[in-house]
Amino acid sequence: MRIGKQDAPFTAICTSDAHSITVRGQDLTGQIIGNTDFTSYFWLLVTGQMPTETQKFFANAVLCAIAEHGLVPSVVAARMTYAAAPEAFHGAVAAGLLGCGSVVLGSAEVAGRFLAQVIASGDAASEVRALRAEKKAIPGFGHPQHSEGDPRANLLLRLAAEHGIAGPHIAALHSIQAALPETIGRSLPINVNGAIPAVMLDVGFPLAALKGISLLARTASLIGHLQEETTRPIGFIMSGAAAAAISYDGA
Repeated sequence: MRIGKQDAPFTAICTSDAHSITVRGQDLTGQIIGNTDFTSYFWLLVTGQMPTETQKFFANAVLCAIAEHGLVPSVVAARMTYAAAPEAFHGAVAAGLLGCGSVVLGSAEVAGRFLAQVIASGDAASEVRALRAEKKAIPGFGHPQHSEGDPRANLLLRLAAEHGIAGPHIAALHSIQAALPETIGRSLPINVNGAIPAVMLDVGFPLAALKGISLLARTASLIGHLQEETTRPIGFIMSGAAAAAISYDGA
């Protein structure tokens, strides 16, 4: 059964034969393996082109920025899953990635789309008011721990200024921040999920693939946590702590 309009049965990602593998027009063994770092390879896979030095620099920076932040929901989900199913390493990684949604980690994609919306309308204040009218949070702003400013976001934006790559998305981010006191009655700091899409979109990374940045980075982190879980298990400790923290109030 065919669903939707699919009239172009082609892919430009990869092909292979008995003697070679071609990825995005490049020979895997002749041009990529041993010659290309993984961040550049990731950029090539997503965009079809090798990154410039500046693009690679910022891709590396944001991957490092978002990979790890302690026992956040995705990590807790992964470690508790692995504690219960130690034979399913892949399942534990998947459990963690499934927790990368619009509120935590995956919110960079939501913020990126909001930045594009602000650029299109040219009116940050109106866009913020529209969100508040729907009782939605302002994506890319505020942080429960870094209430005085997210150090990751501050560094990424400073690097963007130093490297001269600040463009319309970073400008939109700052225009939103400037509009907050008037529209919501208080200021909020830019968080890492606001800085990442602004920086990555301004260096030419595609909007549709933004969530992939967070997923790729967090996968590395989850593998590290699961390796630690094999030698220093805390999955059941977290499970017990959760049970102890919640009181039953049913009949």
